[in-house]
Amino acid sequence: MLRLVLWWVWQVTWCLPQNLVGACLYLCCLKSAHRTFRFARVTAWKWQGCTSVGCFIFMHDRSLSHRPLLVHEYGHTLQSAVLGWLYLPVIWLPSVIWFAAPALRRMRRRRHISYYTFYTERWANAWGERVCREPSMGKAFID
Repeated sequence: MLRLVLWWVWQVTWCLPQNLVGACLYLCCLKSAHRTFRFARVTAWKWQGCTSVGCFIFMHDRSLSHRPLLVHEYGHTLQSAVLGWLYLPVIWLPSVIWFAAPALRRMRRRRHISYYTFYTERWANAWGERVCREPSMGKAFID
């Protein structure tokens, strides 16, 4: 119980900026399916792709049962807890650009580069696997 209380105190202090963003997204998805995974709130959404913002994980509703992806996204939750307010510029923004920029998507496709080779994603895989003791996304190829 004490660990949970300390976790939430940490989330509303050191990790406040990303949790405010995550809470706003969460409020937009109130009618969606929700569940808890370890210390994160997982929400289904209709958008392609997944994102972790603070202790909130958003996954496409068809991906909710994909355990390696969930472990990967939880790795981002851990990054957020360690980096605090630096998470948004150091991890989240570069990750979103790496995923969404058309030129980068074409380059990954043309060179057959895994999305998960980018530093933010490799790091999330490693930490998710270490803490959850389950396999993550490895070098899976996504478009």
